[in-house]
Amino acid sequence: MTDFPTQADVLIIGAGAAGLMCAAVAGKRGRSALVLDHANKVGKKILMSGGGRCNFTNLYTAPDNFYSENPHFCKSALARYTQWDFIALVEKHGIPYHEKTLGQLFCDNKSRDIVDLLLAECRTAKAQIRTRCDIQRIEPLQPKGFEVHTSLGKVVCESLVIATGGLSIPTMGATGFGYDIARQFGHNLIPTRAALVPFTLNKRALKRQAELPGTSLAVTADCGEGSFHEQMLFTHKGLSGPAVLQISSHWREGDAVAFDLTPGLDLGEWLTEQKVHKPESHLRTVLAELWSKKLVQFFLQLNGLESKPLKQYHESALRELGSKLQTWTLTPEGTEGYRTAEVTLGGVDTNEISSRSMESQKQPGLYFIGEVLDVTGWLGGFNFQWAWASAHAAGTEV
Repeated sequence: MTDFPTQADVLIIGAGAAGLMCAAVAGKRGRSALVLDHANKVGKKILMSGGGRCNFTNLYTAPDNFYSENPHFCKSALARYTQWDFIALVEKHGIPYHEKTLGQLFCDNKSRDIVDLLLAECRTAKAQIRTRCDIQRIEPLQPKGFEVHTSLGKVVCESLVIATGGLSIPTMGATGFGYDIARQFGHNLIPTRAALVPFTLNKRALKRQAELPGTSLAVTADCGEGSFHEQMLFTHKGLSGPAVLQISSHWREGDAVAFDLTPGLDLGEWLTEQKVHKPESHLRTVLAELWSKKLVQFFLQLNGLESKPLKQYHESALRELGSKLQTWTLTPEGTEGYRTAEVTLGGVDTNEISSRSMESQKQPGLYFIGEVLDVTGWLGGFNFQWAWASAHAAGTEV
């Protein structure tokens, strides 16, 4: 490896999805780009994402798939570097991929393919990368530029890009360092919290569902303004699965979450129809056509219901019973927090950032990209697309 560079046109802190993409884009414009990361290897969150297959974008990416205090901010970058642009890059590198569900694109092989793509793009762009490098302090220079003191030496740069991510999954090296830099230069921060994260339940609730961990079913989860039709999974700590992860972005402490357990079906109406065709069948038997036997037992007990032959119920009683069973409303005790959260809600206030270039409006030459900003996507490849798009916006300007 060559000596540590003392100068760079563009210094990028963070060798994740956004940082590597930005280095490649800037380098191809002839800018000398240097990426620094305190971790021992690049792209750690990419490698573990999507169960090791990296859900690298979503076919249906649109601004509506993102949360921010400033919902218009993401529109410009997403319009100028779309999911189709990244798909073209994936195809250029010959990486096989497939759509799983709801427009989610995954590598056929492994997440490493996306990291290798980014590293290949950086090599072509002559961007340099250094890992195991701690940033000690950053000093602005006059009239422009920065002097960055690191554990490997001092670097002077014209443009400084913060691509440090959020607080999610600290075991992967996540820290609040990017927020510290934002504060140093006078930026406001939107309060952060864990998002796309499983719910935890209290001991009483966990005891009731002790037989269910590993069991899943399709639900519609509703909380606040959010509604998601996806799978829900019972766990030893509470509830997870895509429906729960999605709705967690809308949940606040103390909120109740309503789960429709037979989405698209009026359970009361369905039970009255079953009575016509199968009057001798027990309630638990017909419900087992919709849910596993364990789930049937659980929801009957939860509602204090016994199972009798359908002919013993009046139609009105079946309708009432159906509506009782169809909606399960509960108040989570909390979430599993940043330890397992896929992303961080909140971050650097985008009202103080240029939506065209990602440049700070408080400090010329300072840029913020990716998850460190107050832009958070839904589950399903949207956060990676924001990383690519925001990185491309900055890379074309730095």
